[in-house]
Amino acid sequence: MPAAVKSSPAALPAEPTQARRFGKARTAQASAVLEDYVELIADLIAINGEARPIDIARRLGVSHPTAVKTIARLKREGLATAKPYRGVFLTEAGQALAERVRTRHRLVVALLKAVGVPPETAEADAEGIEHHVSDIALNAFSRYLQSRG
Repeated sequence: MPAAVKSSPAALPAEPTQARRFGKARTAQASAVLEDYVELIADLIAINGEARPIDIARRLGVSHPTAVKTIARLKREGLATAKPYRGVFLTEAGQALAERVRTRHRLVVALLKAVGVPPETAEADAEGIEHHVSDIALNAFSRYLQSRG
């Protein structure tokens, strides 16, 4: 742990505050999978014209059945459609979500690089951070980056 960060235990926050924080983290984890899928699907469509379940599975490092199950969830949530023997396509809501996720990702990467994180590490770390960071923090990141010129 960096010397500038003390690891001594601090007083616990009030129970409702702590419960709200953990609840926020659980919600972010639940939506992170869908966000990763729509972002990847948008990228594959932009490059290949469609996103096949097998390509999604390979790029996310999951099994084909896992990808199919998550694609079904995207469809149920109105974020994607699929055509038999073709690919997966995003609805307007799915496209909007993919753009929001992509924007958050780029902002987190830019901040990490601005504070000295190597580009490859910044990209990898942003994959987790982008799903958990609040709009308040994102706005602060943006203001910080703009102030640096």
